[in-house]
Amino acid sequence: MSKELVFDIETQNTFDDVGFGNHRGLRVSVVGVYTYEDDQYRVFREDNLKEMWPLFERAERLIGFNQVSFDVPVLQNYYAGDLMKIPQLDILAHIHRALGFRVKLDDIAKSTLNTAKSAHGLQAVEWFKHGEWEKIEKYCLDDVRITREVYEFGKKNRQLYYPDLRGGIRPVPVVFDLPITSESTGAARTAQINMTLPL
Repeated sequence: MSKELVFDIETQNTFDDVGFGNHRGLRVSVVGVYTYEDDQYRVFREDNLKEMWPLFERAERLIGFNQVSFDVPVLQNYYAGDLMKIPQLDILAHIHRALGFRVKLDDIAKSTLNTAKSAHGLQAVEWFKHGEWEKIEKYCLDDVRITREVYEFGKKNRQLYYPDLRGGIRPVPVVFDLPITSESTGAARTAQINMTLPL
């Protein structure tokens, strides 16, 4: 059974507030998570992230969209270990390597799955300012679901689709296979990760 984990974060503020590229200045509002091991969607708010870390630490791979450049650096503000020691599958990074440019998740979802995101990150920041937690959580979990479906399509078909400048749909090749690792390699990786449970 897969122990992969799909996740997405929403923030309380933006780079406009703290300076472009200042991940240390960004604060999490919620994190949405899907775990293949038990087929469960969960959402965690900033004040209960400690309950989420064991899920990350058990994961054989973290799957997201732009998480290496955004989500993980922001989450690192809350985690004592190094989240990048957990294997990562960043879907956007695969697309960027194949195409030479970045494509929005919404465009990939529309072209590949004929579905669309329910909102965008800036709206989630406004919802946070007004205490509209249910809207933030629903939106974040919607993004997790879309990311999961994009991942599964790409893994099965070895390609995704994106819109070109002429209004057409073009394929982009991807390979989302799990890397082959030995038990000893996995054990070594786990030993490097900070475990949040008390000794």
